[in-house]
Amino acid sequence: MNDLDTFSLLLADEGRALLASLREYDPSQELAVATRLRREHDAGLVSAALGQARLRQRAVAKFGAADAHRMFFTPNGVEQSTRASVATHRAKAFAARGVRGVADLCCGIGGDALALARAGIPVLAVDRDPLTAAVARANAEALGLADLIEVRCADVTDIDTAPYDAVFVDPARRGGRQGGAAHSASARGGGRATGGRIFDPEAYSPPLSWAVTTALAAPFAALKIAPGIPHEAIPPQAEAEWISDGGDVKEAVLWFGTGVTPGAVRATLLPAAADLWTAAPLDAPPVGPVGRYLYEPDGAVIRAHLVAEIVDRCGGRLIDETIAYVTSDEEYVSPYTSAYEITDQLPFNLKKLKALLREREVGVLTVKKRGSAVEPEEIRRRVKPAGPNSATVFLTRVAGAPTMLVGHPLPHPTGAPPRTP
Repeated sequence: MNDLDTFSLLLADEGRALLASLREYDPSQELAVATRLRREHDAGLVSAALGQARLRQRAVAKFGAADAHRMFFTPNGVEQSTRASVATHRAKAFAARGVRGVADLCCGIGGDALALARAGIPVLAVDRDPLTAAVARANAEALGLADLIEVRCADVTDIDTAPYDAVFVDPARRGGRQGGAAHSASARGGGRATGGRIFDPEAYSPPLSWAVTTALAAPFAALKIAPGIPHEAIPPQAEAEWISDGGDVKEAVLWFGTGVTPGAVRATLLPAAADLWTAAPLDAPPVGPVGRYLYEPDGAVIRAHLVAEIVDRCGGRLIDETIAYVTSDEEYVSPYTSAYEITDQLPFNLKKLKALLREREVGVLTVKKRGSAVEPEEIRRRVKPAGPNSATVFLTRVAGAPTMLVGHPLPHPTGAPPRTP
């Protein structure tokens, strides 16, 4: 039985009922559950249902429980699909421009297509892998969006996008195999590859150059790329956006066409939808001594090379020309940074740090690092924090010198606590 045959068993009434019964099952009890279910169901169906139940549980973090337990997934799909909050943010941008139809190329299991359809936009969703396309089709039906989503199993390079006033391309950025069929990292056509991450944009599947050409031919387009893409690889016609959700950088998007400012860069922070934007990045910011306050820019701000914007807005400076920590003498409140009040600055010396924390009765210690090879776990093990108080220690460099900064977090304007790596 091939993957499609196995998947079709899950779509039948017996498979759907079996999946519904496994919504709350405990994976640690899988052997006992499987043994019990095989008394009443085919062994192949039980195995497929248990695998799908595990995937649904993993997908809750991306899609929420209400959707995840109705949807279908592949292992690759759970890992590579767009988080629902990010897909919704992007779909709003399409809707705001009055888009009436989107060609979603390399659609995967359909995460972005679902968000676009929920924004009221008809979608052609294309993927060359038959199982992935079948899963995307099942998801459109499961969420009641089949009338707005046409799923087509095809090579994306064969698709005529002219009938659509917008294009979205999400190339595969991993090499390896899926579903028993080889998918070369440099192959064209939008198969959802697995394996190691691909850092060369021309090794995407399809390559970045093909995706850009396709995007430029549409009135409006978005191209999803890895957030670590070198800025010099971004085409001059694009506006580039880096998106973080809950403090974690999720992806970068290149926008083309109507309403786009070529060369502009943007950092978008979800769920607050804070948006830091500039049409022309500033010059290198000043560097100076550590002030009373230290600011840790959100990862999307750093990836977008917008740290200089933070320095300019707070009237501050960098603590080191190679470190993305910003400091100022006056407090600066911003959704784009986590802020800390610094109480102590020490040269890197664990004995001095241990003595200081003991004196302050610090038992809850958060260790952050940037520009230091020392691991936070090693610091906590060596200093043995004990006591009722808390503190944050930054392992970093100040003007090139290894330094420890001690302080405490200030309230974040969005109400979110500072992110701890």
